[in-house]
Amino acid sequence: MSDVPDELRERIENDPFCSTLGIDLAALEPGYAETRLTITDDLLNFHGTPHGGALYALADAAFAAASNSHGDTAVALETNVSYLAATETGTTLVATAAETHRTNRTAEYEVRVTAEDERVATFRGRVYRL
Repeated sequence: MSDVPDELRERIENDPFCSTLGIDLAALEPGYAETRLTITDDLLNFHGTPHGGALYALADAAFAAASNSHGDTAVALETNVSYLAATETGTTLVATAAETHRTNRTAEYEVRVTAEDERVATFRGRVYRL
């Protein structure tokens, strides 16, 4: 059983932007989250590969869920992403966010975006905890 309150989980699961893109919350624990997105034709760029913004949004959703999973509001201070590989339409991407450092005021997360266990992006983010 999760240590994340049901009300918080429900709020994160019902994020309107994530719903628009098709990003689903697959797992949520304190300091950890997993989101999923299946690449569709409307998420491709003009090269015919997944748009970097779609991958960023998937990773950012996992980052936001993990960083807010303790029940305190956390807002992003900085983020960056490294794109490592392209995928094809129909591929389901999984973003796994894990807390790597936390203090009373800030926290840091690493998000691995994978497709069938191959890493396609790495996202790093830091939050301010209100």
